[in-house]
Amino acid sequence: MTIPTDNNLINQFVGVATFANGPGGPSGSRSGGSGGTSWYEAMSRAWGQTLDAQAAEITSLSDQIGTGSDEPSQMVALTAASLKMQFMSNNAATSQNSVAESLNAVARKQ
Repeated sequence: MTIPTDNNLINQFVGVATFANGPGGPSGSRSGGSGGTSWYEAMSRAWGQTLDAQAAEITSLSDQIGTGSDEPSQMVALTAASLKMQFMSNNAATSQNSVAESLNAVARKQ
């Protein structure tokens, strides 16, 4: 999954996650009730796919350095990709925790 680069990133990210993991997605029929998969799971899958893609980029850069392409520009690229992964991981955890706490609060009020 690639993340769009225009001004409306969040809406496009959620749209891609919903399209890829929502009704008729790879795991079959989706519903919000029991037995189906929720939008929360779709969000989790989207984060997972995004983090997997970033990890693949880091692995590729690391492999290039391991095969002798240890120029400073490659080292900087690997460092930048690693920091991007850290940033994305922190945001994935924060967003999931925030949504989970919100869902928990809504469930308690019902």
